[in-house]
Amino acid sequence: MPRIEITTHVRAPIEVCFDAARSIDLHMESTKQTGEQAIAGRTSGLIELGETVTWLAKHFGLWQTLTSKITEMDRPNYFVDEMVDGAFHSFRHEHHFTMQDGHVVMKDIFNYKSPLGVLGKLADRLFLEVYMRNLLLVRNEVVKKYAEQKEIDDIALDPYAIMSVRARIAYALVLLSNLYDARHISRQTII
Repeated sequence: MPRIEITTHVRAPIEVCFDAARSIDLHMESTKQTGEQAIAGRTSGLIELGETVTWLAKHFGLWQTLTSKITEMDRPNYFVDEMVDGAFHSFRHEHHFTMQDGHVVMKDIFNYKSPLGVLGKLADRLFLEVYMRNLLLVRNEVVKKYAEQKEIDDIALDPYAIMSVRARIAYALVLLSNLYDARHISRQTII
């Protein structure tokens, strides 16, 4: 079972970081490259304990749905979302927030299990773990920039414009994988 850990340092109040991380609207902004939309359950605003959200997104050239539920929450210290239905066998995403030296440390711990047994494990090693890490890096970069900017004013964000170089590379990799998948599917359809 792969485990992805990402630590992001944010210069903003812990409550702002916590709320930005559970914002449905900000999540959609950070995943524009996959066309991700909230289609059922909580579809906008801040998701709360016990609520679900169903996402529709294009990954690897295929439209997929995934429903997750907030199973634990202690504002502003942590919350957990877990898949209740979707392409994975399972996943658990922990979001931790602590203050350290005047800034917030956001720590994501993402544990997932791919379907299809040995084939799923092979997919993890070949591409899926890197793909998931890149999605989380882009998301965290958008959350960070939003939280830091929120102290100045409430602006609408263009995710690409505010990304660091590392996040832009991750974003480009996600776009390239979707482009490759679209071409690959087109060729299979023609043949």
